[in-house]
Amino acid sequence: QVVRIGLDLAKYVFEVHGVDNHGKVVVRKRLRRDAVAGFFANLPACLVGMEASNGAHYWARVLTALGHQVRLISPQFVTPYVKSNKNDQNDAEAICEAVGRPSMRFVPPKSTDQLAVQAVHRIRRRLVADRVRLANQIRGLLSEHGIVIARDIAQLRRGLAVIVGNINDGLSEMLRALMRELQEELSELDTRVAAYDRRIREIFRTNEQCQRLGKIEGIGPVTATALIAAVGDRSCFKNGRQFAAWLGLVPKQRSSGGRARLFGISKR
Repeated sequence: QVVRIGLDLAKYVFEVHGVDNHGKVVVRKRLRRDAVAGFFANLPACLVGMEASNGAHYWARVLTALGHQVRLISPQFVTPYVKSNKNDQNDAEAICEAVGRPSMRFVPPKSTDQLAVQAVHRIRRRLVADRVRLANQIRGLLSEHGIVIARDIAQLRRGLAVIVGNINDGLSEMLRALMRELQEELSELDTRVAAYDRRIREIFRTNEQCQRLGKIEGIGPVTATALIAAVGDRSCFKNGRQFAAWLGLVPKQRSSGGRARLFGISKR
């Protein structure tokens, strides 16, 4: 009887590696995407391990609804269990081995609401990055003609308005027309970013947990909604220091031989 399964996720082809109570391999199978749910529906309830990668939270909900116990593992904790060369079969075997370790740390599955809030943040972050790239390109183009604008986005908007409306600054009409088009593109990005900011503030106002986080000094709608979407269930952390370590707010440590070596706080 299968008691533990390692499931290697992919877009179309999934690898299944299952063992019994004694660790003996009893299932080794390759499944197409549309056959995964049917395969697990015919299995008795067991422990299923997956890497916390793209689509893992969706499959966690599907398999949990079928009666299985699902555990998501960070990919960095699966890598040490991969034997020899890396392929889908070896990855599934490594996941099956890692999920059975009693000291393993797992990732709590996210709900559809959490994933939706994360999608809002990711789209907004991409729009902000697009705006930064556009602003840098505008400054670079203008600097070639002797016009230098400070790195403040508000000053860039004011400078573009002056350049587009001034016909006596020695710029060619072609460059002025290009600046006019880039000004319209920048204005469109500003409008879209502002729309996502309003959406985040609406999520913040309607979520009781976000309201509680917002009472902490220095935490606003963006940080509060991002934390709720990323963490969800706070019970997965034993104490506040574990949560701080998960955020990357503790020094990196490489201690050996009784000698403590602490490094700076990184973005990990």
